[in-house]
Amino acid sequence: MNRFVILLASVCLTLSACSHMQRNISMEKSHSLSPVPTLEDVHAVSPALENYTTGALLGNVWKRPQLSPRDRSIVTLSVLIARNQTIELPYHLNLALDNGVKPGEISEIITHLAFYSGWANATSAVGVTKAVFDQRGIKADQIPPATGKMLPLDEAAEAKRASAVQQNFGAVAPGVVQFTTDVLFRDLWLRPGLAPRDRSLVTVSALVATGQVAQITYHLNRAMDNGLTRDEASEAMTQLAFYAGWPNVFSALPVVKDVFEKRAQ
Repeated sequence: MNRFVILLASVCLTLSACSHMQRNISMEKSHSLSPVPTLEDVHAVSPALENYTTGALLGNVWKRPQLSPRDRSIVTLSVLIARNQTIELPYHLNLALDNGVKPGEISEIITHLAFYSGWANATSAVGVTKAVFDQRGIKADQIPPATGKMLPLDEAAEAKRASAVQQNFGAVAPGVVQFTTDVLFRDLWLRPGLAPRDRSLVTVSALVATGQVAQITYHLNRAMDNGLTRDEASEAMTQLAFYAGWPNVFSALPVVKDVFEKRAQ
């Protein structure tokens, strides 16, 4: 009798676990297939949001001449990937391609953001991006290879950066310092699939979007050294206000102001 009760309990537990797994799988499939809300969907939930989307955002911000549509797409993709906000990613991937961002540049943006916003955020973007690439017939020959000829390194600037990081943090986290030099600045930043100016724009956008204010001074200066103009950097903040939120941008603005003022001296 006891054996029968134990066996029955075991079967019930197994069936319960299977049922639970099936529900989870069903929920995951439902979530993965969730369509991007249309403007009609947005209007049905929030007419005000739909009005701001069509008016202030699409009808105004995206048309401002201070930043090219291509750059606006780079900023926006950087925010969505860095914050793992994949529901709008298909739309903005297609818009980026239409705005002149090359498939190889998108590939490099995802790779770059693995380091600056975390591996999981980058891999989350991979699945969505592959689907868009497949739909548009983008093939492997349009994607940069894993290895190849690198851009030239500014040895003096890199030596100065490496020395400062080693002095400040070498005794605290030597592994971080080593990978920062060997992988980030002597490898990732030298990949030719994304211009240094654009790579910097991606980095600054991700830092603002994720509230990493302490890193903005170095990377905004690097961005401007790499060719991003003051007007473009200023307008990137406007784009970021809509896609990363006003609090993140206003937290970054004192740092941006300080960089602008010191470079003007």
